[in-house]
Amino acid sequence: MKTTSTTATVRSGRAATRMIVCVGMLAAISTILMLFEFPLPFLAPGFYELDFSEVPILIGAFALGPVAGVLTELVKVLLNLVVNGTQTAFVGEFANFVMGCMFVLPASLIYKMKKSRKHAVIGLAAGTVTMSVVAVFINALVLLPAYAKAFGMPIDAFVEMGSAINPAINSLWTFVVLAVAPFNLIKGVLVSVITVLLYKHISPILKGNL
Repeated sequence: MKTTSTTATVRSGRAATRMIVCVGMLAAISTILMLFEFPLPFLAPGFYELDFSEVPILIGAFALGPVAGVLTELVKVLLNLVVNGTQTAFVGEFANFVMGCMFVLPASLIYKMKKSRKHAVIGLAAGTVTMSVVAVFINALVLLPAYAKAFGMPIDAFVEMGSAINPAINSLWTFVVLAVAPFNLIKGVLVSVITVLLYKHISPILKGNL
C-alpha cells in the first residue's frame, strides 16, 4: 500500500513539473509570436494588430487542461510586460489577459468534455464568439478610454479613424461593433484553424508520450 501511494505521489509530482515546464515554454513561444503582428487595415485602424500568440496557449490548454491554459496566458502577459512595459498602467495588459482567457477557457472546457475533433471545433467556435463579444465591451469601457488618456487623445479620434475605413462608424459603440468585433472574429478563426492543424502533431510532446 505504501509503495502504491509513493508511486502515485511521484507520478503526481512529475505531472506537476511537466505542466510547469510546458506552461513556461508555451508562454515564451507565445510572447515571441506577439512580436510578429500585422494590421487588417480594411477592417480596423492600424493600432489593432493581429498575432498568433494564442495558438501555443490553446494547444497547451487542449493538451494539459483549462488551468494550464489560463496560467500560460498569465505568464505570457507578464513576460510581455518585461519585454515591452506598459503604456496604460497595466489596464491594457489586464484587458488582454481577460480577452485571452475568454478565448481559451470556453474552447478548452468544451474539448475537455469529449476529446474529439468535433468538440475541438465547437470549443474554438465558442471561444471565438465569446472573445469577440467580450472585446466589444472591454474596448468600449476599458481599453479605448485608457489609451485615450495615455496618449492624450479624445475618444472621437478613434471614431474618426474607424469612420475613414467604414463610413457606418459614427460613435464609440458602432466602432467596437463594426471594427473591433469583426477583427476579433477573424483573429479567432485564423488562430483556430492553425490550432486544429498543429495540435495532433504537438500534443504528444506536451503529454510526454514521445
